[in-house]
Amino acid sequence: MNRRCKTGLRGAALAMVTAMAMASQGAWAAAPQAAKAPAQVSVAAAPAQAAVSGADRAADESRIRIQLVARDQVDLSSEISAKIASMPLREGDAFRAGQTLVSLDCSLYAAQMHKAQAEAEAAVQLKRVDDRLSQLHSIGEVDVQQADAKAKASAAELAYMQATVRKCSIAAPFDGRVLKRSAAAQQFAEPGKTLLTVVDTSHLELKMIVPSKWLAWLKPGHPLSVNVDEVGKTYPATVARIGARVDPVTQTVDVTAALSGHAPELLPGMSGWASFAGAGH
Repeated sequence: MNRRCKTGLRGAALAMVTAMAMASQGAWAAAPQAAKAPAQVSVAAAPAQAAVSGADRAADESRIRIQLVARDQVDLSSEISAKIASMPLREGDAFRAGQTLVSLDCSLYAAQMHKAQAEAEAAVQLKRVDDRLSQLHSIGEVDVQQADAKAKASAAELAYMQATVRKCSIAAPFDGRVLKRSAAAQQFAEPGKTLLTVVDTSHLELKMIVPSKWLAWLKPGHPLSVNVDEVGKTYPATVARIGARVDPVTQTVDVTAALSGHAPELLPGMSGWASFAGAGH
């Protein structure tokens, strides 16, 4: 009885080991097939991902970074030496074309102008008397010529002083705003030294750099839209000018665009993105 029991137990153990071996072989055989399945899924998804990335790339290629710049920016300075009488505007203040921005104390120049005016009037009277005496043959021709020359010199001196007095005030060359003050009232203005820096904010331009291959379709007058980062708004614009040369290293060209309407909230130095319709076509 004991020998038969041992034989039965050995047979059961052998059957169990054989079953476990067969199960493990089945699992190893199924593993490669399971590993292959994700590869098939990724291959199927690749065309869709490529299409999406291609669309994003095309959208990015039609958008160009831009910066707003003023069409005109001028450093105003005095043409004569004089004390500054008044300079009322501060940084950021707006002004109109022709408005007086700087007034100089020109009392000395005004006095010299009045003196020149009196001398010019006296020279004219002297010339009239000499002309009359010449008709009466009571004076020589040389005296008449000298009187005429003196009258012309006095008139030139008067014109010079009048022009000098007109330079005692500096007027705004355009509508705009004060960008920087470099002097103040009661200071002494020297010729050529900057007093005010003004900028034309009514005519803003867009500066950008585009690929040179765009020259095949990008021409002056081409429409575009500009989204300005600082204000979060989009404005219509058109291409105004295209640069005169292509950068041979970067294969790019400078382009200038103009806003289609007046936007007082925009300032020079703001930046954003320009979108071109039909880019690459």
